[in-house]
Amino acid sequence: MPTPRPALAPDPPSLRTATRGRILFGGDYSPEQWPEQTWQEDVRLMKGAGVNSATVGVFAWSRIEPTPGAREFDWLDRLMDLLHGNGVSVVLATPTASPPPWMGRLHPETLPRDADGRTVWWGSRQHFSHSSAVYRRYATALTEDLAARYADHPALVMWHINNEYCTYDWGDESARAFRSWLRDRYTTLAALNEAWGTAFWSQHYSDWEEIIPPRRAQYLPNPTQVLDFKRFTSDALLRCYLAERDIVARHTPHLPVTTNFMPFWQGQDGWEWARHEDVVSVDSYPDPKPVEGSHAAGARHHALIADMTRSQAGGPWMLMEQAAGPVNWRGVNHPKPRGLNRLWSLQAVARGADAVCYFQWRQSRQGAEKFHSGMVSHAGEHGRVYQEVRELGAELARLAPEVTGQPVPAEVAVLHDWESWWAGQQDGRPSTEVDYPQVVAAWHRALWDAGLATDFAHPVSGDLAAYRMVVIPQLYLLRDEAIDRLVRYVEGGGTLVCGFHTGVADADDRVREGGMDHRLRELFGIRTVHEWWPLDAGETVDCGTFRGTLWSEELEPAGTAEVAVAYRTGELDGLPAVLRRGRAWYLGTLPEPDGLRGLLSRAAADAGVHPVVAGLPEGVEAVRRGPLLFLLNHTRQAVEFDVPGTHRDLLGGATHTGPVTLARYGVAVLREATT
Repeated sequence: MPTPRPALAPDPPSLRTATRGRILFGGDYSPEQWPEQTWQEDVRLMKGAGVNSATVGVFAWSRIEPTPGAREFDWLDRLMDLLHGNGVSVVLATPTASPPPWMGRLHPETLPRDADGRTVWWGSRQHFSHSSAVYRRYATALTEDLAARYADHPALVMWHINNEYCTYDWGDESARAFRSWLRDRYTTLAALNEAWGTAFWSQHYSDWEEIIPPRRAQYLPNPTQVLDFKRFTSDALLRCYLAERDIVARHTPHLPVTTNFMPFWQGQDGWEWARHEDVVSVDSYPDPKPVEGSHAAGARHHALIADMTRSQAGGPWMLMEQAAGPVNWRGVNHPKPRGLNRLWSLQAVARGADAVCYFQWRQSRQGAEKFHSGMVSHAGEHGRVYQEVRELGAELARLAPEVTGQPVPAEVAVLHDWESWWAGQQDGRPSTEVDYPQVVAAWHRALWDAGLATDFAHPVSGDLAAYRMVVIPQLYLLRDEAIDRLVRYVEGGGTLVCGFHTGVADADDRVREGGMDHRLRELFGIRTVHEWWPLDAGETVDCGTFRGTLWSEELEPAGTAEVAVAYRTGELDGLPAVLRRGRAWYLGTLPEPDGLRGLLSRAAADAGVHPVVAGLPEGVEAVRRGPLLFLLNHTRQAVEFDVPGTHRDLLGGATHTGPVTLARYGVAVLREATT
């Protein structure tokens, strides 16, 4: 795997390089969709809304290169000058996510194929094979010319490579690249056959040319082959990114480079990708539909994405895309009620974002996303959406001097690993009802509901010693070094809370002897895992103080373990649902929300971890960022509660001693008042 770009002393490019003390505020801008007279209107409205950043060129490949080798930059020259003249910085994208139709027509080998061998044609976007040398040649040539032309333009503050890398390819181009990747990983066929367990079902390979991507098969495919193909796909896409990143970095070594992650998407190993980005950015689209009169469900999702992205970044991060109103890809696309766009934008800032941006600036009138909202909606300047954007822009400008660059402290870490997710989602697993992202979300929700500040961490490379408590929602696959680190963490005084079906497989997806690694069984006080007992959809198991969902396990405790919670009914009656051995807890089921929150709150209190603000009303969130305390009301009702001390609200200007009142979807940003 390539190494990250060498740091430039003394101040390598970062989000701070681009923000220049501001919170970047703006969005994807596609002026190629509009006549040039509209551009003048756009910059007037941008200035009125406090927009200081525009992401340009994301899908402009065919406008720049309408025929092979052509270059039409004049329109982009005029746009860059216009934005700079009106105080709007540019995040310039390489438009390589959507090749022009001529590429697929002239070079059909650039088109990806699905697992059934069907060609993915042009007519949408992301229709490129990551392993196609022809695609990469055209993409890097365009990137080279783009970087050379605009490297010294004063509007340019950041590069945005491609967009939402998400293309799988099972075609012949990918097959050749997969074999090369496997040679690098295993060196010999003997090692590959051992790792893949090809003695099963007569799958032994005697020649590298026999190996293909896991295409459609008669029955269940080899799970380790599938796992390696997912590893390969993440790496192949990363190589595409790095090829373009290295070009722009050579032309502008002082400017940061990013590409936008999709929230909690399976196809990229986000930990590995983040190592190669100067700025970690993400697209976040919580569903604005209220649940039981509250938007806490959307807030929890947004908080999870924020915490994960901040943890990947190791500090401030960029919200590259969100929606100012409805999206266009849900079955029913609900608009955001008044105040919700502001609330979720400030929630992102509270959790570490130094850039708050949207897809898109002006709502398209044609194309597949004409019903996806924009900062300027079809209602125009006088529409509610734009008026709310104006108000938000003014507030972000006020907050920027106080908040940019500030950390978000957390004493709890959630361990997450993409390859464990990949391995655990294989066909033929014990239960298809167990969905890894939903399990992680359930644990993060419990911590959010308890008011506990949370980071994410990698089980091998994360700094576990920085946290009082580490939780593992579920990690089916755990490498040996990860297990050793967990043991040392607990021996060093840390509190570990672990979810079901963890530590079952090694790095080759080989089930460990005993069904769980012996080091983990000793750590948690488990003598034997006799059976896994997955639950049907909607089925629960009585655990006395709570009900378990999704899963249960037939555990035999060792003599040193405390049965903290036992099953009360059924085949497992009297057996442990939750085991505790010292500072190590093991949950053999997924408790319902209140039960999981109670268990994690108890473990946190024992570890010396406490809520950011105790006793908050339900649906109210408290986050500390640097010296500031963000209070966010995700309910439709006004709430009042006490906050110890005397604080000044940076948004409203009021000074609070004790009670704080938040209106529906209200936000207060408090700094402790000085005497």
